[in-house]
Amino acid sequence: MNFWDKITGNDMNRELAGFDKRVQQLPPDYRTAWQTVLATVMARSDFSGRNLMPILSGILELMEAAAARGASAQDALGEDVAEFADGVGAASGATSLQDRWRAQLNAAVYRKLGRKQP
Repeated sequence: MNFWDKITGNDMNRELAGFDKRVQQLPPDYRTAWQTVLATVMARSDFSGRNLMPILSGILELMEAAAARGASAQDALGEDVAEFADGVGAASGATSLQDRWRAQLNAAVYRKLGRKQP
């Protein structure tokens, strides 16, 4: 990756375009689920969003494998796709804005109380 691509995010745009091409090969219920996954996982983005590419790639690979087996998107990802995607993002260590605010608030409360944060 060259410097210009890293600064402008062109590398991520290309990777997302590649994901979209792969998603278009999936059945319609998977395409709908992918839109939910994108919306949910993007909330856990860091400044650039590069931390999400491995997460999205893993979820897409899971979806492709399930579609190849003939399973529905609901069977592969569960009843609540957003909850699944949020769980995968949280398990990978990606934090949402709400998580960061919660950590800041907890740190401020511990400081005010004069206690060490666990």
